[in-house]
Amino acid sequence: MQEAGQPLKVGISIGDLSGIGCEIILKTFEDSRMLELCTPVIFAAAKTISRQKDALGIDLRFQGIGRVEQAVEGKINVVNVWKDSPEIPMGKASPESGAFAIKSLKAAVAALKSGAVDLLVTAPIDKKSVQSDAFKFPGHTDYLAQELEGESLMFMVTDTLKVGLLTDHVPVSQAPSMITPKLLEQKVVAMEKSLIQDFRIQRPRIAVLGINPHSGDEGVIGREDEDIMKPTLAKLAAAGHLVFGPYAADTFFASGNHEKFDAVLAGYHDQGLIPFKTLAFGKGVNFTAGLSQVRTSPDHGTAYDIAGKGIADPSSFREALFTGIRILRNRREFEALTSNPLKQQKLKRPPRKGSRKK
Repeated sequence: MQEAGQPLKVGISIGDLSGIGCEIILKTFEDSRMLELCTPVIFAAAKTISRQKDALGIDLRFQGIGRVEQAVEGKINVVNVWKDSPEIPMGKASPESGAFAIKSLKAAVAALKSGAVDLLVTAPIDKKSVQSDAFKFPGHTDYLAQELEGESLMFMVTDTLKVGLLTDHVPVSQAPSMITPKLLEQKVVAMEKSLIQDFRIQRPRIAVLGINPHSGDEGVIGREDEDIMKPTLAKLAAAGHLVFGPYAADTFFASGNHEKFDAVLAGYHDQGLIPFKTLAFGKGVNFTAGLSQVRTSPDHGTAYDIAGKGIADPSSFREALFTGIRILRNRREFEALTSNPLKQQKLKRPPRKGSRKK
């Protein structure tokens, strides 16, 4: 855990070794000024990092350590999660590359849970290659929801655009049946809480997109918006939440309607991520909101088509790092201010020198 005055200790999972994860991590820390902002702790192996660094022609110094507690401020630290140096071909998914990605992720999450690192930034994984008897999750978000306390919300964010999902990595055919009044209430509350404590927005305004085309056209195109969305949103609004909708998704972003709100809650993956990535790709961050710890990730995948070519853009990973640090600082400040409001004021002012009690 970070002590007062020290840079935050950022745990970093390496992602798929066949993809661009290692490249964007190393390129981010080529800028030595990053070490003034944080102490990076990469969960992988020194031999693996050296091999990719040399192959990419990246000039970077780091130190290998056996335990996260040995991390040194002002240096790039690599925790040796495995000892061997696998020769994994670039640009191609494989069970082996997936297995190493999960070894890195599990070690990083364990360090996060124990307080050995302050927050987690994850490089991209391939959802197919990570599947095994030991890992049966469709992505980071679902695994973190199991490992950390709270109710997770997949939240894609930039400074000016924030889009959360009611359902995330599920088949589109199953999404409507999963959207219940309970789930909608849970996600709205999680989004509102995150906007307040993580982004310092005091009274957030949230727009909710309809499930069906044209929000169902009053039941002509499906009943979900009439039977689930509208009554639940009315209930939340009556309870004081600034939540609005359901809005027809096809014109919501094109008309600029999203600019009137602090965040947008979409019904399913592509309904939210297609407009988000169209407007913000390369600058966006995938933030797992609603949990007891902070985790962020770039807004792209493994990019096998350019892996190993040295042309990957680290901008989104760098933004994920900046955003994670900013969120954690905001959250800690919020917790300090709200944990005991009485501590924030003097209950009794001592009499001034020379004054007399009456």
